[in-house]
Amino acid sequence: MSNIVLYTVVSLSVLGGVSAVILYLIAQKFKVIEDPRIDEVEDVLPHANCGGCGYPGCRQFAEACVKADTLEGLYCPVGGDEVMEKVAAILGLEAVHEEPRVAVIRCQGSFEHRPRTSHYEGATTCAVEHALYTGDTDCPYGCLGLGDCVEACDFEALYMDEKTGLPVVVDENCVACGACVEACPRDIIELRKRNKKDRKIFVSCINEEKGGVARKYCDVACIGCSKCFQVCPFDAITMGNNLAFIDSDACRLCRKCVPVCPTNSILEINFPPPKVKKELVVSAGGNDKNDKPAKDGSSSGTGKEQPS
Repeated sequence: MSNIVLYTVVSLSVLGGVSAVILYLIAQKFKVIEDPRIDEVEDVLPHANCGGCGYPGCRQFAEACVKADTLEGLYCPVGGDEVMEKVAAILGLEAVHEEPRVAVIRCQGSFEHRPRTSHYEGATTCAVEHALYTGDTDCPYGCLGLGDCVEACDFEALYMDEKTGLPVVVDENCVACGACVEACPRDIIELRKRNKKDRKIFVSCINEEKGGVARKYCDVACIGCSKCFQVCPFDAITMGNNLAFIDSDACRLCRKCVPVCPTNSILEINFPPPKVKKELVVSAGGNDKNDKPAKDGSSSGTGKEQPS
């Protein structure tokens, strides 16, 4: 009996020892030595794990930066240039600089401009409603108003306006991670260049129908008239699919396109009110105060000679 126990103990010991050796050899064969710089890069990242960089999280982004020969195409929108400078210093690479961006809502289809023609009673998500039908205003392009973009935002940069039924972007909170862009099934949210004082000009419509049909859907729809295209001095506006588009990188915020839009589909945000030019008024009984006598004795305002 004692021999059986002894043989069992010895057999198990030998089997355990052989298994340990095999596991050790396998571990040595397939071991992965992790670059310590990955931890250093991850430490300087904002740890938002928002996916705005194109990777699932900050750890994966750090690994991509360490493995890359250049930081071209690698950018953290939350940390911006400041964080990318730190990443570049750790890796001994040249930092990549990008213009800061901010989300904008390219739809003005509020209750005022886009009357409801039906009532939706399904699942309260934009994705489901978009898959089922065109929406309760029959516009196949407009905002569905169920707030998928708000749910997707981790930075409290979006909220739904109860008066208009549209999402509103809080510029100071927006980090341009792009989560709201991905969440919107209608593709009405765009990341545009962030200008000084958060000023922006853009066509707040993506309706590609012809003018008459587009206006039936919404009072402020772009009708593709190209008047804005004709007055833009910087070639920042392009026309396509019955729709005008303003390139935020080329736009110089001159605002010449805004007053010529017949449907008010171009929005100008955070600008001071336009200056009103004062017209010269001449009274019937005499010259205006700006009408100064000329050297030859004639009035500069009327052009008539003075009696001798």
